[in-house]
Amino acid sequence: MARYTGPKSKIARKFGEPIFGEDKVLAKRNYPPGQHGANKRRKTSEYGVQLREKQKAKYTYGVLEKQFRNLFEKASRTKGVKGEVLLQLLEQRLDNVVYRLGIAPTRAAARQLVLHRHIVVNGAVLNIASYSVKPGDVVGVREKSKSLEVIADALAGFNHSKYPWLEWDESAKAGKLLHVPAREDIPENIKEQLIVELYSK
Repeated sequence: MARYTGPKSKIARKFGEPIFGEDKVLAKRNYPPGQHGANKRRKTSEYGVQLREKQKAKYTYGVLEKQFRNLFEKASRTKGVKGEVLLQLLEQRLDNVVYRLGIAPTRAAARQLVLHRHIVVNGAVLNIASYSVKPGDVVGVREKSKSLEVIADALAGFNHSKYPWLEWDESAKAGKLLHVPAREDIPENIKEQLIVELYSK
């Protein structure tokens, strides 16, 4: 499956934000990549601004165009504010929930743990990163994977109270999705209304 595997700092510099987490390169060179990156650029069109916001959301959550459009169409059919529902659907992806629970240091690492069958949902191994976790679902680490260094390092000192829609059980190394997160509880700097406007053209 096609997925971006190039330099993440280049993407972070493109958006001017550390969308993949702390980035030393971005801190040193906070301007777009490329030969003319440091030069003043022309004003971006309305379409360009909307497209940029969609690309930012796709890179942040590690979702491909077809998956993203499918989620948008699902959000359009769901009751509620379209852009907010879209972000909620992205947050409910299994790889994102694994990341939010602190089981993995990044979403990419979380996806890898899911694909390599280290994650269980309601006690059963699930290796589908795009699986939509529902309220009441318990996401945890497979028994024989609990000693993995990458998981132990990620969980060490992680603040499990930072996301009010998730509940963590330290002894079981598992967390429960209590409810769908409200928009104010989703920390990503994404202007979802611009994405709605782009797809509504």
